[in-house]
Order: sequence, then structure tokens, then C-alpha cells
Amino acid sequence: MSLWTWFGLKEGSASTGWPLTGDDDGQHGVLGMPRYEPARCTPGCEACAEACPTRAIVFAPSQQSRARPQVDWGRCIVCQRCAEVCPSGAFTPSEAWALGVRERSDLEWDEAMSERIVREVVERERRAFGRSLHIRHVDAGSCNGCESELQALDNPFYNLHRLGIFFTPSPRFADVLLVTGPVTKAMREPLLATWNAMPTPRWVVATGTCAVSGGMTGGNYACATGLDGILPVDIYLPGCPPNPAALIHALLMIVGRANQRIRGGQIER
Repeated sequence: MSLWTWFGLKEGSASTGWPLTGDDDGQHGVLGMPRYEPARCTPGCEACAEACPTRAIVFAPSQQSRARPQVDWGRCIVCQRCAEVCPSGAFTPSEAWALGVRERSDLEWDEAMSERIVREVVERERRAFGRSLHIRHVDAGSCNGCESELQALDNPFYNLHRLGIFFTPSPRFADVLLVTGPVTKAMREPLLATWNAMPTPRWVVATGTCAVSGGMTGGNYACATGLDGILPVDIYLPGCPPNPAALIHALLMIVGRANQRIRGGQIER
């Protein structure tokens, strides 16, 4: 018996029971997307917009009062600058990390939308994949921050295989195309070739702020502004990078085993 086999038998399972049993998700104390409370905004203050490096927070030129900015969490890289500079507490730190959405608009602040009750609907063909998913990952120009979190999914703590979710090297065996990066011009054709090689039904997860909106570099001479307009996206998952628990939550959303936690830009408490 090898030393590591003996050690593993002695210590027992290191895997979390989450999300099946509600145990530790491994994210306690980790800062997530800031919370936004527009009622606290101070008229004339633009500190948040000036500090935001990706224009996730902007004031429209037509705004008269300029009291409340337009907020798009799909552009947010979770740098916490808005929470640091906001003098009124309109932006505050939070531990909100499960930010996968089915509609891109749900990442944009819309008070009316956030108050709507939307029933989760999962097609029958998705339910057939409820116990097993195979993922093909394509790096379309990322900085490898997302990849470091993806690697953690196969560590002993998260142990993605226990949920029936596996990575596959071949698109011909994949159900889900998981894309990171803003989609550089050099990776556009390989990305489309991978998508076309996948059997139907098939789904796409825009993983990380770069894939959702282009992130820090989107829209320059070398890359696009994410997956919109290139592939039909089923789940948008912002974050720079999204943590392993957020990745698991987004994948389970595809087959109806997890519910969306943000609507109209408003995050569940």
C-alpha cells in the first residue's frame, strides 16, 4: 500500500457535501459581487463611476439628476473599488458569488425587473441530463484566471465527478461548451468549429466577465466583447474569475438542479 493510499484511508473523504447536503461551499469570507442600494446614492456624486475600470457603473449623458448610475454586473470584475470609494454606502461588499443568469439583462440593474417573480422553467431535454453532463472547455483568450478556478473543480474538496459532471477533450462527446475569455480574433474560428462539432442538444456557458462582456480588454483591435453575437449563450456567469462554487451552481442551473439568484441586477439576500 502506498503512503498516499494509507493517508487517504486514514483521513477519510475530504469532499464537501455541498450542494447536495448544504455543507460548506468553501467560500465563507470570500468577497463576491458588491451590493447596490440606489436609494443611498448622493446626488452629484460620481465616485463609483470614476473608479470603475470596466464601465460597469456609468451615468447616462441624458440623466438630469445624475443621482443614480446605471449598473451592469456583467461588466464587473469584482475589484471592490466602487465599495471602497462610495461615500454613502450605496455600494457595499458582499459574499454574493452565485451570479449565473439565463438572460443577459438580469445582470443589469432594473428595479422593476428585480421585483418580478419568475418561475424557473427547464425543458424536458435538459432534465434528461440531470444526472450527467460532459463539458468541453475552450479558452478563447482568457488570462488563465478562470482556468485556475476550473482546475479546482477536480480537487478533492469540490470533486466535480460526484455530481455526475465531467470534462471531455472531444466536442463530439460534450453536452456543454464552457467558454472563457473575450473571444480573440484568432480563437473565433476554433470556437465555432468546436460548437459545430457538438451533438444536439447542446448548451453554452459564458464563463467569467470576459466571456460575458469582454472584461478589461474587450472591443479592442484583437478581440470581441464576449460571446453575444457569436454563439447562443444559455448561462452568463460574471466574475473575475468566478469561484469553483459559482461554476458548479451555473452548471447545475443548466439541468434545473439549481435556481437563479439574481434578477434585474438585484442579488438575493
